[in-house]
Order: sequence, then structure tokens, then C-alpha cells
Amino acid sequence: MYWQARLDQENPDQNIIHEMHKIRKEHKDFGCLRMTHEVREAGYLVNKKKVARLMKENGLNVTSYTRKSRKYSSYRGDTGKPRKNLIHRRFYTSVVHQKITTDTTEFKYYERDTTGELRQKKLYLDPFMDLFNSEILSFRISNRPNAKAVMDALEEAIQITDDCPYRRTFHSDRGWAYQMGAYQRELKKHSIFQSFSRKGNCLDNSPMENFFSLLKQEVYHGQVFHSYEELERTIVTFIDYYNHRRIKRKLDWMSPIDYRKEIQNAA
Repeated sequence: MYWQARLDQENPDQNIIHEMHKIRKEHKDFGCLRMTHEVREAGYLVNKKKVARLMKENGLNVTSYTRKSRKYSSYRGDTGKPRKNLIHRRFYTSVVHQKITTDTTEFKYYERDTTGELRQKKLYLDPFMDLFNSEILSFRISNRPNAKAVMDALEEAIQITDDCPYRRTFHSDRGWAYQMGAYQRELKKHSIFQSFSRKGNCLDNSPMENFFSLLKQEVYHGQVFHSYEELERTIVTFIDYYNHRRIKRKLDWMSPIDYRKEIQNAA
């Protein structure tokens, strides 16, 4: 009778499990730490060990894909005036819009040609990130590496960061676009420092590399896209989610935009 009574008892964690399913529906890539934070925010007193156990028992573990592939490189040699590395991996700043970083990454999708055969095509993303809170300030998507996409995103980022009380620094690798005379003149016109990573050293721009890794792990790897529009829509949706709703531990469990607003309102 004792064991029968135990079996007839309602699962004491049922409400927690229900809340975790709600969180997983909105945030498909939240791991144990983020899930623990969200469950606590919902009013349940749990530790990460219990959350990890419940995630495993209820099939809520993250199933994002990872894949090794050749990294896109826009380096074509030193064609413009070289710039020093002014950041030196000092990525942290307590000033909004003071340090900005950028890079270009490549995606692949497939379309059928007139004969019905699948052909691989490429899409390129050029984002500008604020190192204060890892927020994507501006970006452009194009079907080939081109100066217009980079310059349009640059001009928007310059306009957005114009409220910075200190002189700004825009950091990048040594890609051909960032060595263009037009790119460098635009920065000089607005009295912005330009900083380059060292040649062949991706760690000098690790915040942007980390963003590309998150984007591809959460919405790209493991998926096959059959049109430019489908892939473009997926990227735009992820960037909006990343800026507004994807919480970060280093931002006190807030999204990049919520953290910036919190700091600005407290100032």
C-alpha cells in the first residue's frame, strides 16, 4: 500500500516541467544555465543540477547542430593604408557605442537551375556590433561580397553611434572592404579611429566570431535552405531575437537591448 500511494502521488515537479516546456517553445537553444534563470524568474526555487536532470528526463536538451567548415576570408593582401590594432583584445567597454567591431561571413543555400539540377549559391552578412553589450547595430545581407553593402551598414552604424561622448573606434580584420579608400575616408570624416586585427589572428575579433558561431549553430547548421529569401528571412529573424530576447549571463541575464536601456536609464 505504501508503494501504491507513492505511485498515485502527483509529480511534485510537474509545474516546473510545464514552465520549462513553455520556455523551450520560445527559446529553442537555451541551455541549462539560461533555463535555470528563466525558471527562477517564473517563481520556482531550483538549482541548475535539478534543471539539468529535468531537461534530460523530459527531452528538453539542446539539439543545435555544429559543423566544421572552411571559414570565409575577405583578406586579399594589404591594398590600402594599414592600421594598427588599437583594441588589443580589450573588448570590454563601459561606454555605449564607443567600441564597434565588424566582419563578413558566408552562408550557402541551394536553388534549382533551368535543368532542375540543384546549384549551390552563396549569401553574405556584414554586421556591426557594439562591444559594450554585443548588440548588432546595423547589418546588410547580399548575394556577393560588395562595397555597397559594407558602406551602407557602416554609415548606419556611424549614425547610430553618433551619441557617444568619446571618440569611437571601429575594429575589423584586414578584409579588402575595410582597406577601401571610401571606407577609411568615411571613418576619418567622423573622427573615428580605425583598428585592424593582426594578420591571420581570428582571436583579435573573437566577439564577432562568437556571434557568427551562435547564429550558425542555432539556425543554420543542420538546415538546408532552398532560396535566398528563405535564408535572408531566417538571419533577419535571428538578429532581431538575439538583440531583443536572447539573454546573456554577462549582461545580468538581460538581452543586449534591455541591458543597454537599463544602463542608460540608470545614468
